[in-house]
Amino acid sequence: MTSRTQPDKPPRFAARTIRRTCDVPRDDWNALLDGDDTPFVRHEFLELLEDTLCVGPGTGWTPCHIVASRGGDAVDGVSPLYLKEHSYGEYVFDWAWANAYQQHGIDYYPKLVCAVPFTPVTSRKLLTAGRDRVVAHTLIAAIDAFARGNPLSSIHALFLTPKDAARFEGAGYLVRHDNQFHWRNNDYADFDDYLARFTSKKRKNIRAERRQVAAAGVRYRWLHGPETSEADWLAMYDLYVRTISEHGGFPYLKRDFFLGLASAMADRVLLLQGRVEADVVCGALYFLGERALYGRYWGANRFIPHLHFETCYYQPIEYAISRGLVSFEAGAQGLHKLSRGLEPTTTRSAHWLKHPAFYDAVDRFLTAERGEQERYTRLLRESLPFRQSDPDPQDK
Repeated sequence: MTSRTQPDKPPRFAARTIRRTCDVPRDDWNALLDGDDTPFVRHEFLELLEDTLCVGPGTGWTPCHIVASRGGDAVDGVSPLYLKEHSYGEYVFDWAWANAYQQHGIDYYPKLVCAVPFTPVTSRKLLTAGRDRVVAHTLIAAIDAFARGNPLSSIHALFLTPKDAARFEGAGYLVRHDNQFHWRNNDYADFDDYLARFTSKKRKNIRAERRQVAAAGVRYRWLHGPETSEADWLAMYDLYVRTISEHGGFPYLKRDFFLGLASAMADRVLLLQGRVEADVVCGALYFLGERALYGRYWGANRFIPHLHFETCYYQPIEYAISRGLVSFEAGAQGLHKLSRGLEPTTTRSAHWLKHPAFYDAVDRFLTAERGEQERYTRLLRESLPFRQSDPDPQDK
């Protein structure tokens, strides 16, 4: 009688919590990433947030990242995780839920958030080499155990890929949908080729906006990380703080974060600088992925009609076309992006609430909200400025 070879058992993984990104070697963390991952889940980005005190003591963001390992020094999976004392800097709005808790005399904070701080960009949050399912489930189980073992109201995993969202949903989380506006490159030869898709009226409007900015004397230049100087970063920081303050916002990122980007992520950061003669009048900070461009912050120190559109949409779209990039993401919100050809794109988050009655109430709310989101997305797509609307994009 021949014996049957027993199949190898899948490895068992243990999980631990770390308080600083640097507790995992940079190369081990980044080895879990691939070309579809954004610059924001890289070790150096998260570490820079910690080193410059954008997160940590006094900020309401306390790092408690989860690491999965088969044993020894192996790093088989990581998930960026934070204890939160508020809901600022998340861009998935749960203020109404927090108010409901308060009205019932229940603490909503602290809560647990699986996210990249201040960064509304879809990316993997369950980082595993080769998209390992077992490791991903180990990370989710560790997140759950952390929340259940501490006085936390809830868990919120933000801006998830479809696969990560499905994994959280399979673990009992409630999935929430929202919209952003993303530009997609349909093999455009140049910006005029892109505008050829627009209706005549919309095309004329965009060209008129661009002419006004040029007539004001604004000239642009792109600065890649190694080309930037300390003066360039200080100018960008001043523009960022000025513009956010003018709009009643709070500048989450500190001066040292901006100054540290050129050395920490030299091959991933870009500054777009607009000048009138020798004076810097506007600027924007961009991050470069393998196939995508991400716009994060902009600022200006004078009013010039349509300056925001030129700096934050038209210039980066031109750049993306020239570099053969697949997509450009210009951040959260902004219905005005639609008329400039940025298309509605679904974003996903996953939520678990420890209190059973609130879990059920949020479940009902999200079911109703999803129907409204689907109707709203259809309306947005019907309002695109193209001569013939494209079908709904396949989310990646």
